[in-house]
Amino acid sequence: MRLGIHRGPGFSDRWIEWCEAQGVAWKPVDCYRSDIVAQLADCDGLMWHWHQTNPKDVLFARQLTAALEAGGKAVFPDVATSWHFDDKVAQKYLFEAIGAPSPPTQVFYDLASALRWIGEAEFPQVFKLRRGAGSVNVQLVRTRGEARRLAQQAFGRGFAVVNRLAEIRDNARKARRTGDLQPLLKAARSAARLVRPNTFERQDGRERGYLYLQAFAPDNDHDTRVVVVGDRAWALRRRVRPNDFRASGSGDALYDPDGIDRRMLRIALDVRAKLGAQCLSFDFVRGADGAPLIVEISYGFPIGAFLDNCPGHWDGALTFHADQENRPQHFMAADLVARIRAQRA
Repeated sequence: MRLGIHRGPGFSDRWIEWCEAQGVAWKPVDCYRSDIVAQLADCDGLMWHWHQTNPKDVLFARQLTAALEAGGKAVFPDVATSWHFDDKVAQKYLFEAIGAPSPPTQVFYDLASALRWIGEAEFPQVFKLRRGAGSVNVQLVRTRGEARRLAQQAFGRGFAVVNRLAEIRDNARKARRTGDLQPLLKAARSAARLVRPNTFERQDGRERGYLYLQAFAPDNDHDTRVVVVGDRAWALRRRVRPNDFRASGSGDALYDPDGIDRRMLRIALDVRAKLGAQCLSFDFVRGADGAPLIVEISYGFPIGAFLDNCPGHWDGALTFHADQENRPQHFMAADLVARIRAQRA
């Protein structure tokens, strides 16, 4: 048994930590080298936390994953876990196809049909680009006029994948609210990128040719993040930003297990099982009737205090286990090793 692990930002250090504690052999591999398949010749699987803001990852990570699976390798994240990652358009169709509860969502691929729908729709609606995390590229559209302007831009010059002005504004607000200097440093870096875009922005072009509008769920003062790895779930609530409707990226979290809606845990566990995914992170809000709605899913999520502060996790029967030592990343590695051993058996 040996795993190939691509070391980098994100989960890899904890995967290595688990392997060394459990006596599972691993070796470092470099997924950016052309000989990655040869590197993995003596490995049973690959673990690689690829990221949506790295242009190299966006270019080939999904394709490498599918190729390795076709060749019999176990991979994290596998195809079922990652094909819809950072693609809200894909997730709209996925939620509808499997009957997962989510806000009504419209996607248009030509200006005429978008404008016809806007002329009859109720507002507000939530405009999103298919890509982006931390509430980047998400805005509340209050009027038909605003929606028409966005539609014209969507089928015209399009939108930058990274909204630097929004980043500057959001980080400045966060710094004022918390007194923390770190958001100010992020705002300064974003300002510099207005002059000199980074590699991701230069290579990735603009989002255009579609319009995504999602029904607004009012009266939510927080959302709920549920992370599921196998049949285990971690959860926290995130307060909505002041004078805003968005919670993602607020940095204002509540970790009390008693405050978590058990319906959200059940839905998240069931959706993960239905998709056959290894790991999924869910963002939930409540609809006008109070029922849970999935806004977005992702296989990746921030590491560190964000989830580490959860006092424990729930199992598949929704029994809570007060345990902060077993991190979600440890279970990712454990599940992949168990899968390899089961295949061998």
